[in-house]
Amino acid sequence: MNALRWLILTRHGESTGNLAHQAVLGTDAEEVDIPERDADIPLSDKGRAQAAALGRWLEALPEDERPTTVISSPYVRALDTARIALAETSFATPRIRIDERIRDREMGVLQGLTARGVQNRFPGEADRLRHLGKFYHRPPGGESWADLALRLRSFYRDLQAAAPGGRALVVAHDAIVVMTRYLVEELTEQEIMEIEKEPIANASVTRWCHDGDALAAVCYNERAHLGAPVPPPTPPR
Repeated sequence: MNALRWLILTRHGESTGNLAHQAVLGTDAEEVDIPERDADIPLSDKGRAQAAALGRWLEALPEDERPTTVISSPYVRALDTARIALAETSFATPRIRIDERIRDREMGVLQGLTARGVQNRFPGEADRLRHLGKFYHRPPGGESWADLALRLRSFYRDLQAAAPGGRALVVAHDAIVVMTRYLVEELTEQEIMEIEKEPIANASVTRWCHDGDALAAVCYNERAHLGAPVPPPTPPR
């Protein structure tokens, strides 16, 4: 990914789906109550406020760090985050491009199930997950983390070709942020699965800047613009 000058990733703002998942934590629920299909889950009121805060962060960037291209997942919660954020800026912003390769991970038959639900309804899949590990386990009809890497390699190749020397803002999902780090920093399965244990905050920012040789990490999961504590910076690899 040497062609980009800046790569900025953000997770969408808080969604109603996030709230539904939080509501079943610590309960015996087997399924999360989300009426919409995954692609149609909207932002919550807090999520819209987070998207606006992200936009104010973009507005405060130095001119030579502001995005020259913006790409969003087609899912409503990501696309609305991008639209709200860009509406907060006064500089000329590029048209938002939509790319299905940065949609959220497909969970197949396990979509909407809690860990208890997976164990009780698909015990064989729970056993396969324990045996294969999270990185390589592919739910029926869904994707493994390795599958995400495959579609992201294609996405970033095209992004490099379309925006050489550019500054890209990618608005997507937590799994996309994590797997982008896996690709950019050339991590191992063990390294990225350890990193994945830290949840990616809604509307957080992860950035890399080209240092003359390759993209080097600037920050990971940063949320100071949201009024949250700032995590320690990720050192360049």
